Amino acid sequence: MRTTRRALLTASLTGPLAARAQSPWAPPRGVRMVVPFPPAGGADTTARLFAAPFQALLGQPVVVENRPGAGGTIGAAEVARAAPDGTTLLLDAANQAVAPFVLKNIPFDYGTAFTPISRVTIYPLILVVKPESPHRSLEALLARAKAEPGTLTFSSSGNAVSNHIATVVLLRRAGADMTHVPYRGGGPALQAVLAGDVDCGFATVASAAALVQDGRLRALAASSAARIPSLPAVPTVAEQGFAGYDQVEWNGLYGPAGLPGPAVTRLFECCRAALADAAVQGRLAGLGAIGLGTAPAEFDAWLKRERAAMAVVAREANITAD
Repeated sequence: MRTTRRALLTASLTGPLAARAQSPWAPPRGVRMVVPFPPAGGADTTARLFAAPFQALLGQPVVVENRPGAGGTIGAAEVARAAPDGTTLLLDAANQAVAPFVLKNIPFDYGTAFTPISRVTIYPLILVVKPESPHRSLEALLARAKAEPGTLTFSSSGNAVSNHIATVVLLRRAGADMTHVPYRGGGPALQAVLAGDVDCGFATVASAAALVQDGRLRALAASSAARIPSLPAVPTVAEQGFAGYDQVEWNGLYGPAGLPGPAVTRLFECCRAALADAAVQGRLAGLGAIGLGTAPAEFDAWLKRERAAMAVVAREANITAD
């Protein structure tokens, strides 16, 4: 009898993972994990890493479905109007916290339309400059930005995205000012730093770490609360005089509002079990990502605080989405 690849994968996951997910709830049919962005981004990568473990644990097919558009609200709206039976989930990015304050005519309320399940992964950012930049430290860069407001420039992947927000929050904390130059995506934004078209920019570890390691870029700071494992010599922003600074790209898993408690518990257990899998951990580490697996109540409370903070930043910095 020939064993299929799917059967082998299911067998390999069911043993070690199923033991970690004990709640009796199971979805009545196959599960759609909606990603409201195009393929290949952080949310899409996380969703695809979760699909096989979730399928093995839940005993139903799990399909990742990309539904991009309108700043992530098209896919999110589809989950918001779905039945709360656990068969339609949302794997969203940090826009969950900022979108309500920078987008217009959203057909649902981000604060009430979803059931938070877990903040599953974070993707730290690195503030980079060219090696020949005169700004050899974060302190020097910010001193220039304070002394000559608007003279320096920074790139981002677009208005209101994580690396834009990370820079705005840092500049506000420092009492400094730079000119924002948005690009359509992380690749062009990083290339602008490499080419010297802008003075600096926050970039993902996956895109910038190798360039830092081979000397094509200089890293001034990590945006996360802790140092990045693959770049341990790069100090965090928080270590350099900005206590509490922690601005990263992050992914969260949600169901529609009204998702029953047993379903939330089981899906959270699936998140934790998937993040404990060695293959998932290895893939995330290669991307510079860190698995969290925040419990539902803790995630819900954190999300409320983050939305409140982003409302202030968006209003006072006059941030609008593309």
